[in-house]
Amino acid sequence: MRRPILAANWKMQKTIAEARAFAAGFIPLVKDATDVDAVLAPPFTALAALGEALEGSSVGLAAQNVNPEAKGAFTGEIAPGMLVELGCRYGIVGHSERRTLYGETSEFVARKAAALFEAGITPIVCVGESLEEREAGRTSDVVGAQVRESLASVPAGRASEVVLAYEPIWAIGTGKTATPEMAQAVHADIRRILTELFGADAEAIRIQYGGSVKPDNVAELMSQPDIDGALVGGASLEPDSFSAIVHLGA
Repeated sequence: MRRPILAANWKMQKTIAEARAFAAGFIPLVKDATDVDAVLAPPFTALAALGEALEGSSVGLAAQNVNPEAKGAFTGEIAPGMLVELGCRYGIVGHSERRTLYGETSEFVARKAAALFEAGITPIVCVGESLEEREAGRTSDVVGAQVRESLASVPAGRASEVVLAYEPIWAIGTGKTATPEMAQAVHADIRRILTELFGADAEAIRIQYGGSVKPDNVAELMSQPDIDGALVGGASLEPDSFSAIVHLGA
């Protein structure tokens, strides 16, 4: 039985003070959610403060991005070791916004995932197709290629530790959501590819769904056999909303 993982991706939202206030309201609401992993991914500026606020709780801290290099002349970038020092247990890589807005390739995502593994941080690797690709019937080809290429450098024997996040680009921040059946079909296809890549370890890999997840649809999504969690955007910005998602997704 795969343990559910519900992660909040705040993107470029929340100041340090707002992150602390969120934690103060959120932690008491999920203290009894012992059968699920709850994760918060704030902007880089709030990682240190939020990490301190989460100390002693069961809620995990995640970074929204990372550079694969340990150090060097990379202005504006953050190294894996810096995230370790801040207490990050997870790191999001390959988010569709990084791929589409900043041109990140699956090969680069693979380097990031490998660097996180080396630093002892669990990578949350995002994959997903555009509306045009879905309407052209290319979902399986596009997502399959992203999975294979983005996980190409997973260390031997550690595949079960990775988290995948399927996020159809057309459903992010649009109010549109793939039906549970549509999402499950892609998740099942991802599971099949993972089995080709990693054998029996594929059954232990958690696959999140991301795309306009809300309290009123998370339970139905999570009822599908290959949906093991959610990567949540807008509905994760308020403690009441995200805590409801955590409980309903357990």
